[in-house]
Amino acid sequence: MLDLIQEIYGTIRRNKLRTALTGLSVAWGIFMLIVLLGAGNGILHAFEGQSGNMKMNSIKIFPGYTTKPYKGLNENRRIILRGDDRKFTEEHFPENVITAGATTGRDNTIITYRKEKVTLTINGVFPNYPDLEAFEMLRGRFINERDIREQSKVAVLHREPAETLFPKTDPLGKYVNAQGVIYRIVGIYDNFDTFSPTILIPFSTMQSVYNKGDTIDNLTFVTKGLTNEVKNTQFERDYRKAIGLKKQFAPTDEGAIWMWNRFSNYLQQQTATNILHIAIWVIGIFTLLSGIVGVSNIMLITVRERTHEFGIRKAIGAKPSSILWLIISESIAITTIFGYIGMVAGIGVTEYMNIVAGKEVMDIGVASVTVFKDPTVDMGIAIQATLTLIIAGTLAGLFPALKAIKIRPIDALRAN
Repeated sequence: MLDLIQEIYGTIRRNKLRTALTGLSVAWGIFMLIVLLGAGNGILHAFEGQSGNMKMNSIKIFPGYTTKPYKGLNENRRIILRGDDRKFTEEHFPENVITAGATTGRDNTIITYRKEKVTLTINGVFPNYPDLEAFEMLRGRFINERDIREQSKVAVLHREPAETLFPKTDPLGKYVNAQGVIYRIVGIYDNFDTFSPTILIPFSTMQSVYNKGDTIDNLTFVTKGLTNEVKNTQFERDYRKAIGLKKQFAPTDEGAIWMWNRFSNYLQQQTATNILHIAIWVIGIFTLLSGIVGVSNIMLITVRERTHEFGIRKAIGAKPSSILWLIISESIAITTIFGYIGMVAGIGVTEYMNIVAGKEVMDIGVASVTVFKDPTVDMGIAIQATLTLIIAGTLAGLFPALKAIKIRPIDALRAN
């Protein structure tokens, strides 16, 4: 074994430039594969982080304007959602709707506590709001049915504005001023969606205090039994038809109401991320193959240059397997050493990406979206990729080695 190592070292040392250039192509291949996987993981992790806490089996309905005439009614009519549409949704689709809620809001409301102030949207919601949104109660309680009945002036405040308004004191039980309306803070919450922090009050309180009447800004419901995109699409058609009969607009009028089906969006995004993942692997593997082809070509040149040497070895009794093992070992040595260098460099770059852009957030006005998160590669994947490279390097040396052992000693001794 020691003789083999010394012989490989001697061969590499005699051909430094050629070995370095070959090794560079191998290192570059594994380096690019790991960097591409890391960048792809950054996008995939960001998507998973955005959707991981969402209520994916929910649909949100927003009112719009008709784009088609219907039964003598003109187009461009405003569709208004009302409180009874929430009950209609639950009663009309009992097999697919678990629970339905509604939200109505007031934007740009200045909330003050002593000398501190923030500008927030006030949303009136029902007690089932936590079942409909990506929501977590941190402290206190949420709005209950008694608050709805009594139109209580209580509020559940988001964690971020709570930290601004109450930097040194516990907000629970404190009273805030919402431009002349006093609310008692009964809970602190956090949410995982992309929308700005809000202050939540009972739906009935919002209706009475801000003269909202029976209108709602949006309707949200949690679904069941809609396990694929086909079923979700069919449910959307059925729902649009049913609500269209109630609101007097065409069943095919997609402008009358806008439906945000989170599960359908999730499936579409999953398809896109799978395509991205496959594309990254394909590009990376082809980059690796370019390095492997380089190794194979170099080993062919080595065989041609050492033909006379191999003839002498065979003439004095060297077994073909020893020559075969010598060439394969040299190929393995080159791919292993430079593959390891490429793997370490690639992991180093992904760790650097994680430090400088590990949680990249894009502000889109009313929302902020995490577009890049934790662009690192699992060590197991990196090792598997390197082992794959070594196996490919073995195959790259195998074919030149087979060519070498087929050379007859007499022909090899005649070679210059």
